[in-house]
Amino acid sequence: MSPLTEADQQTLLQMARDAIGEQLSHHQLSDVDSPAEALRQPCGAFVTLRKGKRLRGCIGYVEARRPLYMTVRECAVAAALHDPRFPAVALEEVPALNLEISVLSPLVEISPERIEIGRHGLLISQGPYRGLLLPQVAVEWKWDAPEFLDETCQKAGLPSDAWRHGARIQAFTAQVFEEVERIHSAPPAA
Repeated sequence: MSPLTEADQQTLLQMARDAIGEQLSHHQLSDVDSPAEALRQPCGAFVTLRKGKRLRGCIGYVEARRPLYMTVRECAVAAALHDPRFPAVALEEVPALNLEISVLSPLVEISPERIEIGRHGLLISQGPYRGLLLPQVAVEWKWDAPEFLDETCQKAGLPSDAWRHGARIQAFTAQVFEEVERIHSAPPAA
């Protein structure tokens, strides 16, 4: 998939925000007008919600199952209401949330020495265990490639060194964008 234009990015961010508001207000999502062709292509994506600098929810799909705009709307609602790490977002919280969307490339097998921090996200799997970390996570935590691999294994519920002992390592890239204007215009957190 070609990189999304700024207009496509803004459309997806607005669709994600609207989906959360609609689900919380009306307990259903309305139909949306057919968006630009790029947003109708099947693509994996994650939606990350933050309140201030704190993570408030993050859900996504690695595989391209549905058109991108549908995936983003569904993931936004799931991140707000169904991330098991957090209580559901309340309607009054929505204005304080900052949304980030990661549009994923297809998965490719990768060897540990080829992993590029800041470029690759990782999916590590072994048996029924599977863990994923987005490319920006390694940058945020200042991990090198072995630390990134260790942490992804732990996220999968595997021993941290499982990547050295036969776990499958796959990588992807992501086009990441967020509501930049909200970061600067949001009132300070109490």
